[in-house]
Amino acid sequence: MIVLTYRYKIKPTKQLFRQFDQYLDICRSVYNFAHAERKAWLESRKSRMDCCSILSEYIIAADAPFPSYKNQAKALTEAKKKFPHLKLVNAQTLQQVLKRLDKAWSDFFKIPDRGFPRFRSKNRFRSFVFPQLLKNCLDQRKVKLPSIGWIKIRQSRPYPIGFTPKQFQIVKKASGYYLMIVFQSTETVPDALPGKKSLGIDAGISNFIATSNQELIKSPKFLRSKLKKLKKLQLQLKNKTKGSNNWLKLQNKIALFHEKVSNARRDWLFKLAHHLCDQTDNIFIEDINYKSWSKGLFRKQSLDSGIGSFMNEILPFICWKRNKFYLKLNKDYSSQECPNCRLFTGKKLLNQRLHICPYCNIEVDRDIASSLILKQRGKTAVGQPVGYKEIACGERGAGVEQLTLFDLVTA
Repeated sequence: MIVLTYRYKIKPTKQLFRQFDQYLDICRSVYNFAHAERKAWLESRKSRMDCCSILSEYIIAADAPFPSYKNQAKALTEAKKKFPHLKLVNAQTLQQVLKRLDKAWSDFFKIPDRGFPRFRSKNRFRSFVFPQLLKNCLDQRKVKLPSIGWIKIRQSRPYPIGFTPKQFQIVKKASGYYLMIVFQSTETVPDALPGKKSLGIDAGISNFIATSNQELIKSPKFLRSKLKKLKKLQLQLKNKTKGSNNWLKLQNKIALFHEKVSNARRDWLFKLAHHLCDQTDNIFIEDINYKSWSKGLFRKQSLDSGIGSFMNEILPFICWKRNKFYLKLNKDYSSQECPNCRLFTGKKLLNQRLHICPYCNIEVDRDIASSLILKQRGKTAVGQPVGYKEIACGERGAGVEQLTLFDLVTA
């Protein structure tokens, strides 16, 4: 089974946006009320051994069942009779809101690092879902939503052929509303088999990545190059009254700034993934915990470049899409082994960016040497012969190609 999610921007109309805002407000109120009901049930079961609270106590019958999803979904039908505005929203959409809350509670008890669910403000509740669609709901440049009707979209790419739409999700961002369409196909795609050409990729510090084809690819400073503009907007926000119209306008400007930076980063990462897949049949990378990178010495650099999402999400997806073999390898001692003679050269300091082998006297960039080791390990893992004399001894930096954003876009 294949599942794809396509995103399209909704063409703005004042009436439609007011309706979407109303949907979000009603869904958020249902979420907060259901969360308060669950929280009150828990509080009523808490009681100190020696005394009671001076101010107030939660009084709920001892035999009252826990307000689970099933109980709250039944109560939602009765609530529509008392509160007619709930009928404005699709019934299945409200049920999805309760499922969303139920998942947050279940994750809190199952996942140790997950915090207790919180009440949602307008900034923390920005989407709602239509889980069941109407027949013939897709057309050129427009989509039919349940209980809303046809809406116009900017169809930036055609719908996938052979796929069936299963779900609509409306997402509010700083630049407007977006429609997320989940397509599903019953076809299965077999895993890609190893090919002839191989490419090792090492995540660097001074560079974004280094490849075994002796390319050092530097990451554009997506956020760090625009920090002055961000600082200026945040200083302006500091002098505004919180909650005023000017404060809200500046908040939207800052959110739009971050959205543009995120879009530019994601676009560059996808083009880089295609650039790497053009060169090879097999891609071998290090198995690294990038969460630790985001908390370490180079956290600002790693978060700005998006190295974790590239290695773990974007690159494997592009490899699957283009039928390229993708494999994670053990990262241990990849920078302490010579790619030419395969002998152990010892641990290097972070500021030592050149690999100099004391046995074969080869000089090559440290990250490229690691990528060559990954390529050799990957070939061994898939059962292919490894040629140890894959790089030539030369001067420092010889044969290393520096790529920029312009080179990747125009490639």
